[in-house]
Amino acid sequence: MSSIISYKIHEITPYINWVYFFHAWGFQPRFTTIANIKCCNACKASWIATFKEEDQPKASEALKLFNEANELLKRLDNNYVVNTIFRLCAANSDGDDLILDDIRIPLLRQQTQKKPSDPFLCLSDFIRPLSKGKSTNMKDVADTVGVFAATVDAQLEELHKNDPYKSLLVQTLSDRLAEAATEKLHEYVRKTAWGYAKEEKLTIEELLIENFQGIRPAVGYPSLPDQSIIFQLDELLNMNQIGIVLTENGAMKPHASVCGLMFAHPAAQYFSIGKIGEDQLVEYANRKGQSIEVMRKFLNANLSL
Repeated sequence: MSSIISYKIHEITPYINWVYFFHAWGFQPRFTTIANIKCCNACKASWIATFKEEDQPKASEALKLFNEANELLKRLDNNYVVNTIFRLCAANSDGDDLILDDIRIPLLRQQTQKKPSDPFLCLSDFIRPLSKGKSTNMKDVADTVGVFAATVDAQLEELHKNDPYKSLLVQTLSDRLAEAATEKLHEYVRKTAWGYAKEEKLTIEELLIENFQGIRPAVGYPSLPDQSIIFQLDELLNMNQIGIVLTENGAMKPHASVCGLMFAHPAAQYFSIGKIGEDQLVEYANRKGQSIEVMRKFLNANLSL
Protein backbone atom coordinates (compact mmCIF):
# COMPACT_ATOMS: atom_id res chain seq x y z
CA MET A 1 0.00 0.00 0.00
CA SER A 2 1.43 3.37 -0.99
CA SER A 3 1.35 6.46 1.22
CA ILE A 4 0.90 10.06 0.07
CA ILE A 5 2.40 13.13 1.74
CA SER A 6 1.82 16.69 0.50
CA TYR A 7 4.23 19.42 1.55
CA LYS A 8 3.68 23.15 1.72
CA ILE A 9 6.38 25.00 -0.15
CA HIS A 10 7.73 26.64 3.01
CA GLU A 11 8.17 23.15 4.53
CA ILE A 12 10.58 22.04 1.82
CA THR A 13 12.30 25.32 0.94
CA PRO A 14 15.08 24.59 3.48
CA TYR A 15 15.79 21.35 1.59
CA ILE A 16 16.42 23.06 -1.76
CA ASN A 17 19.85 22.39 -3.21
CA TRP A 18 20.63 25.81 -4.63
CA VAL A 19 23.79 24.58 -6.35
CA TYR A 20 21.69 22.89 -9.04
CA PHE A 21 19.35 25.86 -9.29
CA PHE A 22 22.21 28.24 -10.04
CA HIS A 23 23.82 25.71 -12.38
CA ALA A 24 20.61 25.76 -14.46
CA TRP A 25 21.09 29.52 -14.80
CA GLY A 26 24.72 29.20 -15.87
CA PHE A 27 26.37 30.29 -12.61
CA GLN A 28 29.63 28.71 -11.54
CA PRO A 29 29.68 27.00 -8.10
CA ARG A 30 31.47 29.87 -6.37
CA PHE A 31 28.44 32.12 -6.92
CA THR A 32 26.06 29.65 -5.27
CA THR A 33 27.45 30.47 -1.83
CA ILE A 34 24.92 33.32 -1.64
CA ALA A 35 22.44 30.63 -0.55
CA ASN A 36 24.50 30.16 2.62
CA ILE A 37 24.04 33.80 3.67
CA LYS A 38 21.09 33.57 6.04
CA CYS A 39 21.11 37.02 7.60
CA CYS A 40 20.21 40.58 6.52
CA ASN A 41 20.31 42.14 3.05
CA ALA A 42 23.34 44.19 4.08
CA CYS A 43 25.19 40.97 4.81
CA LYS A 44 24.18 39.58 1.44
CA ALA A 45 25.38 42.76 -0.25
CA SER A 46 28.71 42.59 1.56
CA TRP A 47 29.08 39.07 0.18
CA ILE A 48 29.59 40.67 -3.24
CA ALA A 49 32.69 42.43 -1.95
CA THR A 50 34.36 39.07 -1.31
CA PHE A 51 34.75 38.59 -5.08
CA LYS A 52 37.36 40.03 -7.38
CA GLU A 53 36.26 43.25 -9.03
CA GLU A 54 35.74 41.60 -12.40
CA ASP A 55 33.48 38.95 -10.82
CA GLN A 56 31.33 41.34 -8.79
CA PRO A 57 28.79 42.04 -11.58
CA LYS A 58 28.15 38.29 -11.86
CA ALA A 59 27.86 38.06 -8.07
CA SER A 60 25.31 40.88 -8.16
CA GLU A 61 23.31 38.93 -10.73
CA ALA A 62 23.40 35.86 -8.48
CA LEU A 63 22.17 37.90 -5.51
CA LYS A 64 19.35 39.41 -7.57
CA LEU A 65 18.31 36.00 -8.87
CA PHE A 66 18.40 34.47 -5.40
CA ASN A 67 16.25 37.26 -3.95
CA GLU A 68 13.71 36.99 -6.78
CA ALA A 69 13.57 33.22 -6.42
CA ASN A 70 12.82 33.48 -2.71
CA GLU A 71 10.16 36.13 -3.25
CA LEU A 72 8.50 33.87 -5.80
CA LEU A 73 8.62 30.92 -3.38
CA LYS A 74 6.80 33.01 -0.77
CA ARG A 75 4.06 33.89 -3.25
CA LEU A 76 3.68 30.30 -4.47
CA ASP A 77 3.38 29.05 -0.90
CA ASN A 78 -0.15 30.42 -0.65
CA ASN A 79 -1.57 28.37 -3.51
CA TYR A 80 0.57 25.33 -4.28
CA VAL A 81 1.90 22.17 -2.67
CA VAL A 82 4.38 19.49 -3.70
CA ASN A 83 3.04 15.94 -3.62
CA THR A 84 4.98 12.80 -2.79
CA ILE A 85 4.12 9.12 -2.71
CA PHE A 86 6.10 6.13 -1.44
CA ARG A 87 5.77 2.42 -0.80
CA LEU A 88 7.95 0.05 1.20
CA CYS A 89 8.17 -3.22 -0.72
CA ALA A 90 9.22 -6.72 0.27
CA ALA A 91 12.35 -7.25 -1.79
CA ASN A 92 14.79 -9.93 -2.92
CA SER A 93 17.39 -10.10 -5.63
CA ASP A 94 17.76 -12.82 -8.21
CA GLY A 95 21.02 -12.28 -10.01
CA ASP A 96 20.72 -8.88 -11.70
CA ASP A 97 16.95 -8.80 -11.18
CA LEU A 98 15.17 -7.02 -8.35
CA ILE A 99 11.88 -8.51 -7.12
CA LEU A 100 9.58 -6.01 -5.41
CA ASP A 101 6.27 -7.36 -4.07
CA ASP A 102 6.35 -10.07 -6.77
CA ILE A 103 7.13 -7.60 -9.58
CA ARG A 104 10.39 -8.56 -11.26
CA ILE A 105 12.54 -5.62 -12.38
CA PRO A 106 15.60 -6.54 -14.48
CA LEU A 107 18.56 -4.24 -13.89
CA LEU A 108 21.86 -3.53 -15.63
CA ARG A 109 25.32 -4.24 -14.26
CA GLN A 110 28.05 -1.63 -14.24
CA GLN A 111 30.45 -1.72 -17.17
CA THR A 112 32.96 0.92 -16.06
CA GLN A 113 35.37 1.02 -13.12
CA LYS A 114 37.14 3.88 -11.39
CA LYS A 115 39.89 1.53 -10.21
CA PRO A 116 40.89 -1.91 -11.54
CA SER A 117 40.10 -3.47 -8.15
CA ASP A 118 36.52 -2.11 -8.06
CA PRO A 119 33.66 -4.60 -8.49
CA PHE A 120 31.17 -4.29 -11.33
CA LEU A 121 28.06 -3.21 -9.40
CA CYS A 122 24.35 -3.72 -9.89
CA LEU A 123 21.68 -2.22 -7.62
CA SER A 124 20.46 -5.76 -6.89
CA ASP A 125 23.78 -6.39 -5.10
CA PHE A 126 22.50 -4.34 -2.15
CA ILE A 127 19.44 -6.60 -1.56
CA ARG A 128 19.17 -10.02 0.09
CA PRO A 129 19.27 -12.70 -2.64
CA LEU A 130 16.76 -15.48 -3.11
CA SER A 131 17.95 -18.76 -1.64
CA LYS A 132 19.15 -21.34 -4.14
CA GLY A 133 18.45 -25.02 -3.73
CA LYS A 134 16.57 -24.52 -0.46
CA SER A 135 13.97 -26.84 0.97
CA THR A 136 10.48 -26.28 -0.40
CA ASN A 137 9.32 -25.88 3.21
CA MET A 138 11.54 -22.85 3.73
CA LYS A 139 10.59 -19.33 2.78
CA ASP A 140 12.98 -16.65 1.59
CA VAL A 141 13.65 -13.88 4.07
CA ALA A 142 12.55 -10.64 2.44
CA ASP A 143 14.58 -7.47 2.45
CA THR A 144 13.01 -4.01 1.92
CA VAL A 145 13.23 -1.45 -0.88
CA GLY A 146 11.41 1.87 -0.98
CA VAL A 147 9.75 3.13 -4.16
CA PHE A 148 8.97 6.84 -4.39
CA ALA A 149 7.80 9.69 -6.61
CA ALA A 150 7.39 13.43 -6.14
CA THR A 151 5.87 16.17 -8.29
CA VAL A 152 4.73 19.77 -8.26
CA ASP A 153 1.17 20.87 -9.00
CA ALA A 154 0.64 20.71 -12.76
CA GLN A 155 -0.79 24.24 -12.71
CA LEU A 156 2.46 25.57 -11.29
CA GLU A 157 4.31 24.87 -14.53
CA GLU A 158 1.77 26.90 -16.48
CA LEU A 159 2.49 30.14 -14.63
CA HIS A 160 3.95 33.13 -16.50
CA LYS A 161 3.95 31.39 -19.88
CA ASN A 162 3.99 34.78 -21.59
CA ASP A 163 7.03 36.00 -19.65
CA PRO A 164 10.14 33.99 -20.65
CA TYR A 165 12.18 35.08 -17.62
CA LYS A 166 9.49 34.37 -15.03
CA SER A 167 8.52 31.15 -16.80
CA LEU A 168 12.11 29.90 -16.60
CA LEU A 169 12.31 30.97 -12.97
CA VAL A 170 9.18 28.96 -12.17
CA GLN A 171 10.46 25.94 -14.06
CA THR A 172 13.90 25.88 -12.43
CA LEU A 173 12.35 26.36 -9.00
CA SER A 174 9.79 23.63 -9.71
CA ASP A 175 12.58 21.18 -10.50
CA ARG A 176 14.29 22.04 -7.21
CA LEU A 177 11.04 21.79 -5.25
CA ALA A 178 10.38 18.26 -6.53
CA GLU A 179 13.89 17.25 -5.49
CA ALA A 180 13.57 19.04 -2.14
CA ALA A 181 10.32 17.22 -1.41
CA THR A 182 12.08 13.95 -2.20
CA GLU A 183 14.85 14.88 0.23
CA LYS A 184 12.37 15.59 3.02
CA LEU A 185 10.37 12.46 2.20
CA HIS A 186 13.50 10.29 2.26
CA GLU A 187 14.41 11.72 5.67
CA TYR A 188 10.94 10.79 6.97
CA VAL A 189 11.16 7.29 5.50
CA ARG A 190 14.61 6.63 7.01
CA LYS A 191 13.73 7.92 10.46
CA THR A 192 10.04 7.03 10.81
CA ALA A 193 8.17 5.06 8.14
CA TRP A 194 10.94 2.51 7.52
CA GLY A 195 12.84 3.52 10.63
CA TYR A 196 16.21 1.99 9.82
CA ALA A 197 17.93 5.24 10.83
CA LYS A 198 15.80 6.38 13.77
CA GLU A 199 18.75 8.04 15.54
CA GLU A 200 19.86 10.05 12.51
CA LYS A 201 20.60 13.67 13.35
CA LEU A 202 21.88 15.48 10.28
CA THR A 203 21.86 19.13 9.33
CA ILE A 204 20.36 20.23 6.03
CA GLU A 205 23.88 20.74 4.72
CA GLU A 206 24.77 17.17 5.64
CA LEU A 207 21.59 15.87 4.00
CA LEU A 208 22.35 17.67 0.76
CA ILE A 209 25.78 16.01 0.52
CA GLU A 210 24.09 12.67 1.29
CA ASN A 211 25.75 11.83 4.60
CA PHE A 212 22.85 9.52 5.43
CA GLN A 213 22.79 5.72 5.25
CA GLY A 214 21.55 4.31 1.96
CA ILE A 215 21.00 5.71 -1.53
CA ARG A 216 18.09 7.06 -3.57
CA PRO A 217 18.74 6.43 -7.30
CA ALA A 218 16.18 8.02 -9.61
CA VAL A 219 14.99 6.53 -12.89
CA GLY A 220 17.07 7.83 -15.78
CA TYR A 221 20.16 8.46 -13.66
CA PRO A 222 23.52 6.67 -14.20
CA SER A 223 22.85 3.60 -12.03
CA LEU A 224 19.24 3.27 -13.26
CA PRO A 225 19.38 4.50 -16.87
CA ASP A 226 16.51 2.49 -18.39
CA GLN A 227 13.54 4.89 -18.43
CA SER A 228 11.14 2.02 -19.10
CA ILE A 229 11.60 0.84 -15.49
CA ILE A 230 9.27 3.67 -14.54
CA PHE A 231 6.29 1.69 -15.86
CA GLN A 232 6.95 -1.08 -13.34
CA LEU A 233 7.41 1.42 -10.52
CA ASP A 234 4.09 2.95 -11.54
CA GLU A 235 2.48 -0.48 -11.08
CA LEU A 236 3.64 -0.35 -7.48
CA LEU A 237 2.82 3.30 -6.77
CA ASN A 238 -0.01 4.34 -9.10
CA MET A 239 1.60 7.76 -9.51
CA ASN A 240 -1.56 9.19 -11.02
CA GLN A 241 -2.73 9.53 -7.41
CA ILE A 242 -0.41 12.54 -7.08
CA GLY A 243 -0.98 13.84 -10.61
CA ILE A 244 1.91 12.21 -12.49
CA VAL A 245 1.06 10.99 -16.00
CA LEU A 246 3.50 8.88 -18.03
CA THR A 247 4.04 9.25 -21.76
CA GLU A 248 4.58 6.22 -23.99
CA ASN A 249 8.33 6.84 -23.69
CA GLY A 250 8.23 6.88 -19.88
CA ALA A 251 8.57 10.63 -19.46
CA MET A 252 6.73 12.12 -16.49
CA LYS A 253 4.27 14.99 -16.62
CA PRO A 254 4.51 17.44 -14.89
CA HIS A 255 8.11 17.83 -16.03
CA ALA A 256 9.17 18.73 -12.47
CA SER A 257 8.77 15.17 -11.20
CA VAL A 258 11.15 12.52 -9.91
CA CYS A 259 10.73 8.78 -9.32
CA GLY A 260 13.09 6.12 -8.06
CA LEU A 261 14.16 3.59 -5.44
CA MET A 262 15.40 3.75 -1.85
CA PHE A 263 18.07 1.33 -0.60
CA ALA A 264 19.12 1.07 3.05
CA HIS A 265 22.22 -1.15 2.87
CA PRO A 266 25.17 0.61 4.59
CA ALA A 267 27.43 -0.28 1.66
CA ALA A 268 25.00 0.96 -1.00
CA GLN A 269 26.62 3.50 -3.30
CA TYR A 270 25.95 5.36 -6.52
CA PHE A 271 27.69 4.29 -9.71
CA SER A 272 27.40 4.65 -13.46
CA ILE A 273 26.39 1.72 -15.65
CA GLY A 274 28.44 3.16 -18.50
CA LYS A 275 28.41 1.83 -22.05
CA ILE A 276 26.97 -1.63 -22.66
CA GLY A 277 27.71 -3.95 -25.56
CA GLU A 278 25.34 -5.68 -27.93
CA ASP A 279 25.58 -8.91 -25.93
CA GLN A 280 24.38 -7.24 -22.74
CA LEU A 281 21.63 -5.43 -24.63
CA VAL A 282 20.33 -8.75 -26.00
CA GLU A 283 20.53 -10.45 -22.59
CA TYR A 284 18.79 -7.52 -20.90
CA ALA A 285 16.03 -7.39 -23.51
CA ASN A 286 15.41 -11.11 -22.97
CA ARG A 287 15.10 -10.62 -19.20
CA LYS A 288 12.74 -7.68 -19.80
CA GLY A 289 10.62 -9.69 -22.22
CA GLN A 290 11.00 -6.88 -24.76
CA SER A 291 12.35 -6.72 -28.29
CA ILE A 292 15.93 -5.61 -28.82
CA GLU A 293 14.66 -2.67 -30.88
CA VAL A 294 12.49 -1.40 -28.01
CA MET A 295 15.30 -1.67 -25.46
CA ARG A 296 17.74 -0.06 -27.88
CA LYS A 297 15.46 2.99 -27.88
CA PHE A 298 15.42 3.22 -24.09
CA LEU A 299 19.17 2.59 -23.70
CA ASN A 300 20.48 4.49 -26.70
CA ALA A 301 22.73 6.73 -24.56
CA ASN A 302 24.35 3.67 -22.96
CA LEU A 303 25.08 1.73 -26.14
CA SER A 304 28.63 1.33 -27.41
CA LEU A 305 29.02 2.70 -30.91
